[in-house]
Amino acid sequence: MSMNNKSTSKSNGKSSGKTRGILIGAGVAAAAVLLGLASWSATKPADRDSAGSILEISNSPTPEAESGTGAETGVFPELEKLARRTEGDPLAQGTADAPVVMVEYADFKCGFCGKFARDTEPKLVKKYVEDGTLRIEWRNYPILSEESDAAAHAAWAAGRQGRFWQFHAAAYAKDAKAKGFGAEQLKELARQAGVKDLDKFAADSASEDAKTSVRKDKEEAFALRATATPSFLINGRPISGAQPDEVFEQAIESAKKAAEAGKAGKKATPGAGAGQ
Repeated sequence: MSMNNKSTSKSNGKSSGKTRGILIGAGVAAAAVLLGLASWSATKPADRDSAGSILEISNSPTPEAESGTGAETGVFPELEKLARRTEGDPLAQGTADAPVVMVEYADFKCGFCGKFARDTEPKLVKKYVEDGTLRIEWRNYPILSEESDAAAHAAWAAGRQGRFWQFHAAAYAKDAKAKGFGAEQLKELARQAGVKDLDKFAADSASEDAKTSVRKDKEEAFALRATATPSFLINGRPISGAQPDEVFEQAIESAKKAAEAGKAGKKATPGAGAGQ
């Protein structure tokens, strides 16, 4: 992950201070270790492994995760609450009441994000989103360059016309990143995505609403100290990097079972109380 380390560290400090109020309890601090509590200044391209994760970050449970309050090891209820489940959210796919929510923090300039978008995400959509198990919520996390911000604003603008996921696919096509994300190229990507009103698209991309939305997502990720893109939360379980398909499938299956068990437990409780 390439970035200006000094400027990112300053942004991280400011953003984290602003967003502490949205994070709940000590479990968030423990989970932040899984997403990379190491300082931004220590994050260098050489630290990336072949899957795109930071080498210091493990997707296996840590001692901090073991002491978390979640029913499953490595799962944090505080992080599960970051799923918004907003009806009609154009930057989400899947039903708002799906038992499993995967929150994805990603940058359109990130090569590993593109790999996940092309190779893994379509399989998850087909296997889990289409049957109602999974909901995917996108969070814009532009940290690599000014073009990252421009692409994030453009993606948000495409969503205003119901074409976010089509724009997402066009921006993560294999040759898209090499062409850059200048104004004309972003307009071309919007055209490919089927955005009908390109004037509105340009205006929305430059709007304060776009900046506010992207900043909100970015500050949420900063507060989690997510030093790798992409980073994910699956019902409160942190996963860092473009991991193999089975890592996501196992996390989704585990989260589904936990959600079903929790639902069954809630149904059983009133009956048990009535018999006393």
